[in-house]
Amino acid sequence: MADLPQKRKLTTSESMYLVEVVKGMALTLGHVIKNIVGQAKGEAFDTIEYPEVRKPVNDRYKGAHRLTTRPDGKYKCVACMCCSTACPAKCISIVADEDADDPIEKYPVVFNIDMLRCIYCGFCVEACPKDAIRMDTRIYEINAYTRQDMIHTRNYMRDLMDGAKPEAERWYRENPEDAPAGFLEEIPPVVPFS
Repeated sequence: MADLPQKRKLTTSESMYLVEVVKGMALTLGHVIKNIVGQAKGEAFDTIEYPEVRKPVNDRYKGAHRLTTRPDGKYKCVACMCCSTACPAKCISIVADEDADDPIEKYPVVFNIDMLRCIYCGFCVEACPKDAIRMDTRIYEINAYTRQDMIHTRNYMRDLMDGAKPEAERWYRENPEDAPAGFLEEIPPVVPFS
């Protein structure tokens, strides 16, 4: 067995990380001076005027989840539970039922994803044998005013197929039968700051 190299003892300045702190401060000061001098010359900062201008995203970006449908309008999902089993965050909940038109296949009566727990790993997409769930919407604005709005239901995720993200609270108030469990009608609508 080979001998492991002995660790050398750190000097006082190295143990206090003084040199590294000074290097970091010098780097920060360099950026500040560069921006001040650039602004004095009339050069604009590199900014994106969000939300009018959207930041370009990579082609492989994993956006919001969506459920795909067949040409006849039914969900491709057969409630096999592969996605919920593969999910390390355990954020997918599915309730299956028999399809009256097809006694062999099931369909999801309930298909909810708790987006507050989701870690966007994509394991659910990889595990799905029917290509029923995808993360190719390129939607990175996954936000809401309440916790209940962050539970995405199957019908909400189906409506993401048009490429535009409906506001969850408004969508659930317009479609109360598709709202997740815990979405309370007596809660008044949230009015955003103007």
